[in-house]
Amino acid sequence: MTVQFSPAAGRDRFVGQAISRVDGPAKVTGLAKYAGEFAAPDLAYGVVVSSAIAKGRIKRIDAAAAEAVPGIVKVITHENRPATSQKPEDYQDAVAPPGAPFQALASDRIVYSGQPIALVVGEDFETARYAASLVRVEYETAAPLTDVTAQSGASYDPPMKRAGIKPPPEPWGDAAHAFDTSEIRVNAQYRMADEHHNPMEPHASTVVVEKDGTYTVYDKIQGVSNTHDYIAGAFGLKPEQVRVLNPYLGGGFGSGLRPQYQLFLAMLAAKDLGRSVRVTLTRDQMWSFTYRSEAIQTVALGADPSGKLTALKHDAVQGTSTYEDYQEVIVNWSGVLYDCDNVALTYSLTKLDTPTPGDMRAPGAVTGVFAIETAMDELAHATGQDPVQLRLKNYTEGDQTEDKPFGSKELKEAFRQGAERFGWDKRQPEPRSMRDGRELVGWGMATGIWESMMMQSSARAVLGADGRLEVGNQTGDIGTGTYTILTQIAADTLGLPLDHVTTKLGDTKLAQAPVAGGSWTAASSGTAVMKACRDIAEQAFKLARGMDNSPLANVDFERAVFTGGRIEVAGDPSKGVALTDILKATGTERLEATAEAAPDKDFEEAYNAYTHSAIFAEVKIDEELGVLRCTRVVSAIAAGRILNPKTARSQILGGIVMGIGSALHEESMLDHRIGRFMNHNLGEYHVPVHADIHDIDVIFVDEEDKANPLGVKGLGEIGIVGVAAAISNAVFHATGKRIRHLPITIDKIVAEG
Repeated sequence: MTVQFSPAAGRDRFVGQAISRVDGPAKVTGLAKYAGEFAAPDLAYGVVVSSAIAKGRIKRIDAAAAEAVPGIVKVITHENRPATSQKPEDYQDAVAPPGAPFQALASDRIVYSGQPIALVVGEDFETARYAASLVRVEYETAAPLTDVTAQSGASYDPPMKRAGIKPPPEPWGDAAHAFDTSEIRVNAQYRMADEHHNPMEPHASTVVVEKDGTYTVYDKIQGVSNTHDYIAGAFGLKPEQVRVLNPYLGGGFGSGLRPQYQLFLAMLAAKDLGRSVRVTLTRDQMWSFTYRSEAIQTVALGADPSGKLTALKHDAVQGTSTYEDYQEVIVNWSGVLYDCDNVALTYSLTKLDTPTPGDMRAPGAVTGVFAIETAMDELAHATGQDPVQLRLKNYTEGDQTEDKPFGSKELKEAFRQGAERFGWDKRQPEPRSMRDGRELVGWGMATGIWESMMMQSSARAVLGADGRLEVGNQTGDIGTGTYTILTQIAADTLGLPLDHVTTKLGDTKLAQAPVAGGSWTAASSGTAVMKACRDIAEQAFKLARGMDNSPLANVDFERAVFTGGRIEVAGDPSKGVALTDILKATGTERLEATAEAAPDKDFEEAYNAYTHSAIFAEVKIDEELGVLRCTRVVSAIAAGRILNPKTARSQILGGIVMGIGSALHEESMLDHRIGRFMNHNLGEYHVPVHADIHDIDVIFVDEEDKANPLGVKGLGEIGIVGVAAAISNAVFHATGKRIRHLPITIDKIVAEG
């Protein structure tokens, strides 16, 4: 089993404390640079021309007027595109689904609306943008197919499964017969609209051509290794010819997991022209790639009169592009959340003329948990059960989809603490029974779940003669506080002051690490940093024991305490020596260590690990106008050890706000006649703003977990999961109307029936 985290720190402890972000000053003062802000000599600017149709081909493209504009360097189209690899596999990135990844300007074929069809490169951005408006295109148009519902009859089981995505398990029991013979039955369809990530920072890439012919690339990406390997493969470059950096990311939510087309185009132009090029996408163009795709879900629950489940069926049909089989885990959560003897979980895809969907915060869980948790609320109402008690009645201590117990699960305590903080015992169960003046009041709840994962990672640590420590690896800080928690872990392990530790991330010259996603970064990179620092601690201790008249000469390492920049004997602080004195006395300029961290195979064989939450929501709805406010949310999180309550709470707050967006605001509207998302701007794509967010209370439930040495579970995803269902259930409690298609808007509230 895994050796648990036990830093050698004594009096000074940072892990577990609410430490402010170490990168905060750089961000609020503007010192932090993002992918589209790095300067380079002789930098040219590329502007993308987007397709006006969703399906067909380019009959003719006329760039003459654009090329005639003074200051235009080149216009690149499919007709003059420089050659790149002809092998589809060379464009496969680390998180790509099965299929042939999209290649910009590869041919005259149009496969989705907004597809890049030209790159106009100019000496400055304004000139390039103007010239791009002069490119004229004639199309041969075909009717696009973009409606998931209309295409659901053509759904299929993807023949090749996406790596890391669990397909639905084999059914157990006889769900169909058990449902048909159940005394209480719930059977309904649930839908959640397409959503787009819309981080504050748009996607951008700056490719710098160095004097020696190598390339330094600044890319908006959640893992620089993914960009590096993609570029090397697509452009036939040796690994050492490319360095990729992304020290800061202005929001990603999954949109930065895969290299996007602005990177390919910037690299294409830079390699062709032999000069540095920057390509930044517009907000409109942020609708022309990855998004959370709609899924048509059907959930059927059978139960006895007490509410005990006798049958559970969950089916989902999800859209994907015509060129890749994007897949995510949607239905499996139902089999993990509840104990039932008869379960059937099915999932299929249907081809659409859209970009390939992509992972968006808690992919699959946001979609699937909304359906199952709304259905469970319907079952609670049908059986006259309190929604919390119904979930406790069907509580499970193991994952039935793999027949394994959970490594830890404090969901019962999350229910208890969340309900107590919310005041759930004051809830009047009948719909429309609670009011506040002219407003109907509704209280709803739901369960949240996300897989607790750890990936193979590494980290490097260097302790200098001045007593300052540098740690880091290739992973990115996507806004979660990774810089801060890695600094805390390193400082504690070597007993250093926090300001003596510098963390570096997002650079392919650093130790290898996976992309930042899946809520696995703290467990993966955190463990690697801890192990690297412990290696340095052992090196320093060995040197100290060999010093003349060393107070540590006859002390075992287990009795050493690292604190205040010193190594001391446990229980006797008078016996010790400063780290700086150790290095000086031994003539050591620095101590270095690189450590690997990987999942515990013994643990994984015996247990499954998940993060859980209990969400309670209050809504108030104007009875006459249908105007809805989500006035309170309480989220109780069971996520193992909390490394930093301040950054952890921020993650849950952000997730809850996104959950409110899913429930009440966010909807990318497709016009199926032309296959285009019509509200492709932040004026018409509604996200929650300050006026939409009221009281949010976050509780961290004590939980001991042994899945990794730090005892942590990820927090990036769990905050959003289940929030939409809790709000939807609150709307039913307030109005007596069950709305199963998100977002819940005024027209749906006031509609008849």
